[in-house]
Amino acid sequence: MLTKIGGLARSLYILVAVIAGFVPMAGMNVALILVVLGLISGITMPRERLVLTLVAVVALPLIGTAMAVIPAIGAQLGAVMANLQLGAAGAAAAAMAVLLYELTMQGVMGLAGGGSASGSKVTA
Repeated sequence: MLTKIGGLARSLYILVAVIAGFVPMAGMNVALILVVLGLISGITMPRERLVLTLVAVVALPLIGTAMAVIPAIGAQLGAVMANLQLGAAGAAAAAMAVLLYELTMQGVMGLAGGGSASGSKVTA
């Protein structure tokens, strides 16, 4: 169920990012909406996608700057890239927090002797 909610939040922040880039949304804090949807989607992000998302967060402003030179639609495409960066940054932050929590719990369990740090069980 949580995976479906994460996927829906990811789809929504992409959709909102594109729409907000082309249509001004007065009275709405689009940045806050994008970051919150990104945080929700990042909770269920697989570890193998975390690095790709972090690279996207760094690359999207550069892509937006390159797109901004297109004569008729460049400003809107730059805004879409900036909006996508906000959502991806929220997702990356949540995924990083989950990863750090898991690493911390593995370390604590290893210190306390409550389980093996590698995740494998020892049978006698």
